Amino acid sequence: MNKHLVISGHVQGVGFRYSAMQKAKEFKLNGWVRNKENGTVELEVEGDGNQINLYMDELKNGFNRFIQVDNIEITSQQEKGYDDFAVK
Repeated sequence: MNKHLVISGHVQGVGFRYSAMQKAKEFKLNGWVRNKENGTVELEVEGDGNQINLYMDELKNGFNRFIQVDNIEITSQQEKGYDDFAVK
């Protein structure tokens, strides 16, 4: 399963990308995360569907007290065969 996410809120300059990467690795998920110029964060994650759902629950709550997630746009895609999770 592969999900493409665009996350808005207070998500830049608060450790979101590195927290997203660490949590993805805990859930044994692969993909990438990067900041966008408009202040949102773009993320692509793939792996087991149950693990992705658990990961997205954590993501919605923010990974630390400085992160505030207001909205997540979610698109399902075909798997691309990532073998790690990276910050771009």
